[in-house]
Amino acid sequence: MSQPSDIRTFPRRPIVGVGAVVWRDNAVLLIRRGNPPKAGQWSLPGGAQELGETIQQAVIREVREEAGIDIADLALIDVVDMITPPRNGKIEYHYTLIDFTARALAGDLQAGGDASDARWVNPIDLPHYDLWSKTLEIIEKSRTVLAQK
Repeated sequence: MSQPSDIRTFPRRPIVGVGAVVWRDNAVLLIRRGNPPKAGQWSLPGGAQELGETIQQAVIREVREEAGIDIADLALIDVVDMITPPRNGKIEYHYTLIDFTARALAGDLQAGGDASDARWVNPIDLPHYDLWSKTLEIIEKSRTVLAQK
């Protein structure tokens, strides 16, 4: 029997995900994850690409769903693998994350979708959010990408 294609735990192959470093003035958008993996932790808005959806459409949708914010000026930052260590010889999660930077256009910040909280954070306060080291790297890289636009 084959595994359904929407199974995210113990997948047969990596799942394509998107993330966004969204800037408004000098603040970056963070969300608190409501679901695994990393439930309860602060992160960038994002999630899995849906069938028939481009990567850009996926990132726009995810930011709108999780934070109520519309975005523009998308630019690719990097591609990162998030792989959990094997458990009983099997990988529990494997996401290939395509991260973009963007500017906030409009919308009232409000957590929704898979996010239990959303807020604008001054980069100086990022150490208080216990972010994954790769997330911090991506946020820093986003400044360089924005400066080149």
